[in-house]
Amino acid sequence: MDFVIITGISGSGKSRAIDALEDIGFYCVDNMPPKLISKFAEICMQSEGKIERIAVVTDIRGGDLFHGLFDELDHLTKQGFEYKLLFLDASDAVLMTRYKETRRKHPLVDMVDGSIENAIKTERMLLKPARERADYIIDSSLLSASQLKERISKIFLDNISNRMLINCMSFGFKYGSATEADLVFDVRCLPNPYYIDDLKHKTGLDSEVRDYVMKWPQSKELLDKIVDMLDFLIPLYLDEGKSQLVVAIGCTGGKHRSVTFAEYIYKHLSEKGGKITVNHRDILKH
Repeated sequence: MDFVIITGISGSGKSRAIDALEDIGFYCVDNMPPKLISKFAEICMQSEGKIERIAVVTDIRGGDLFHGLFDELDHLTKQGFEYKLLFLDASDAVLMTRYKETRRKHPLVDMVDGSIENAIKTERMLLKPARERADYIIDSSLLSASQLKERISKIFLDNISNRMLINCMSFGFKYGSATEADLVFDVRCLPNPYYIDDLKHKTGLDSEVRDYVMKWPQSKELLDKIVDMLDFLIPLYLDEGKSQLVVAIGCTGGKHRSVTFAEYIYKHLSEKGGKITVNHRDILKH
C-alpha cells in the first residue's frame, strides 16, 4: 500500500498537492487529525486491496491535535506501515501575497494579535521538526499550479517504495535561488547565449542553444566535473536512505545554460537507471 502524508505551511499548496495525487489514483483525505492516521491506515489495509494508494493532509488546522503527529509517525513505523512525508513550503513574501489576494484567514492569526506575518513565523517554527523529518520537500514559491502538479505527479506516479528520486532542476538566479535543492551548481561562469540574437529567444531545449553552450572547452570540463561528483555522491546518499535528491543548475535567467546542463545531467543519470526527473522552473519566464 502506498501511503503519503502531506503537511506544510498554510498557503503553500497542500490543496493542489492533494488534487494532483487524486488525479493519479490516490484515495485522498484532507485535514485529518494525526491521531486518526494509523487507524485510517489499518482500515485501508483491511480493504483487501480495494484501496492501494492513499494520501492524507494533516496540518496546523488541527490545532492542539497536530502536536501528536510525530508520536503517530513513530507508531506507524512500529506497526510496520511504510509511508512518505511530503512537506509543502513557500517563502514568507509569497505567502503574504497569497493571503492578501485570496483574503483567506490564516489558521493561527487569532493566536498572534491578528498579524498574518506573525502567524506565518509562528507556524514555521511549529512545523520545523516536520520539515526536517520530511522525505520530500517542495517549495512552491515560484511554481505555477501546473508545475506543482507535474512535480508531485512525477514523484508519486510510481510505487513510493522505489529507491531515491533524483530531480534535475534548472532555474534562474534572477528569480530567486532553488531553496529545496540539495546540491546547487552555478553555470553563470559560461558564455551566455542570451547575447546572441539568433539564440536569445530560444532555450536549452533547442539544439542550437545546446550546441553553443557546449562548444566551449570550459563547458565540457565543467559538465564532466559535475557528473563525476554526482556519480560519487549519489551512492552515498542512497546508503543513507535519502528519498529525494534535488540537483539544481542555475544561470542568470534559467532558460539557456542551466537548461542545457540539467538536460545533459538528466540524460547521464537516466542511462544509469533509477527514478530520474527533470524540470525547468523558469524556462517560460521573461
